[in-house]
Amino acid sequence: RLAAAAAGALHPTAALLFHSHRRRLLSSVPFARRRRHSYSSTATALDDSPPTATGPASPAPPMPPGLGGETKASRRRRAGDSPEGLLKHRLDMCSRDADIATALELYEAALDPATAVPLSLHHYNCLLYLCSNAAAESGDADAARRVFEIFAAMEAQGVEPNEATLTSLARLAAAGRDPAMAFSVVRRMAAAGIPPRLRSYSPALFAYCYARDADGAAEVEADMNARAVVPEETELAALLRVNADTGRADEVYRVLHRTRTLVRQVCEATAQVVEAWFRSDAAAEAGVEKWDARKVREGVVKGGGDWHGQGWLGKGQWDVGRSEMDKNGTCQRCGEKLVCIDIDPSEAESFSKSLTELACKREVRDDFVRFQDWIHRHGPFDTVIDAANVGLYNSKAFSFSQVNSVVNGIQRITKSKKLPLIVLHRSRVNGGPAKAPHNQKLMESWRNVGALYATPPGSNDDWYWLYAAISCRSLLVTNE
Repeated sequence: RLAAAAAGALHPTAALLFHSHRRRLLSSVPFARRRRHSYSSTATALDDSPPTATGPASPAPPMPPGLGGETKASRRRRAGDSPEGLLKHRLDMCSRDADIATALELYEAALDPATAVPLSLHHYNCLLYLCSNAAAESGDADAARRVFEIFAAMEAQGVEPNEATLTSLARLAAAGRDPAMAFSVVRRMAAAGIPPRLRSYSPALFAYCYARDADGAAEVEADMNARAVVPEETELAALLRVNADTGRADEVYRVLHRTRTLVRQVCEATAQVVEAWFRSDAAAEAGVEKWDARKVREGVVKGGGDWHGQGWLGKGQWDVGRSEMDKNGTCQRCGEKLVCIDIDPSEAESFSKSLTELACKREVRDDFVRFQDWIHRHGPFDTVIDAANVGLYNSKAFSFSQVNSVVNGIQRITKSKKLPLIVLHRSRVNGGPAKAPHNQKLMESWRNVGALYATPPGSNDDWYWLYAAISCRSLLVTNE
């Protein structure tokens, strides 16, 4: 009804935004090559406050004589005291207070020839934000109509829309229970070279979820993934709910693990969605009765120790309840102990690449590449020791015997019985306590089995032991 109420009083081109034929959606929005506007925003991806922006500035008044040396601060004060600056400030206050009535009065006054003020992109965005929010939250058809009036005036003035402008239109489309329209706004935004943000996608995603259209919600999520827009807990909870309500067990499984990765600790509302799924008949019926135990074990290892990735295993009602963990990580309800979670292979690979790029920028590239080659020849290692850190632990002087105690202790508890990698700066290997004969003999034994690496002069050994631990997927002994 919001869309229908608005369309009757609209500028003809703006009315096309809610045309019944999907092929013509947004055909009137001026997505030609964009002019540059001064624009800045402090809003986060989930902010509902309008971004702070400055649109095309009106012609500045002639500078009074004697102001040739005007400072930036005085120019800012003069801009703030101009009619455009005062209107911007008052509209910002209206946005803060959700005062749509005063904002519309200011808008009408700015259009009145007697009190006219040139409107910028920021002015329009504040007005669109207030009106679209009022339409979305209270179903105000008049506010919806004003959105299109204001957008049409903006179009007629030649002020081109930005992400905030189009997000307001997407929010209005979602309020009109038209998720396809809201999603169309986002796709046209991207096609015009305006990068959508999370808040741009949220109206379409929530509208699809509200309509129990799991396929539509999945399409929005896929588009977000393609543009590297990461959902947050609110969006993930909506995806969980729509897939749980429609009995899509495999999608619930996928989104649960995505939530585990991105959120870790959920709020009460999300916890209730998860509990409702596990208490449902669909959850009881989901899963296979026979599975390959070997694949499950391998999946746990590949997944970092906390999940197997093989889908739902077994059928039947779940035992759902809340519990607490004691200081040792043991569940007070079932007696099981929490396992140590490692990063998964894709995360480890990404971390390794990023670390290599940083190290090559900070270190002498040839030195670090030489170390990578050495690791490939002598590795992998079960454990890496930050030997400088270990040797100085609780000691004023570097202690090789302390390092050796850790090396021997690690060797005893590893299945391979292989010595760990010992990373030391070359100054530790050549000077000080290293000159003692018994320490020379100890280091020689480490070198003979390829367990000691001395980092070159001028290097930071932290890059070396950190890279070795990540690339070998090994344990790391350090006090850093």
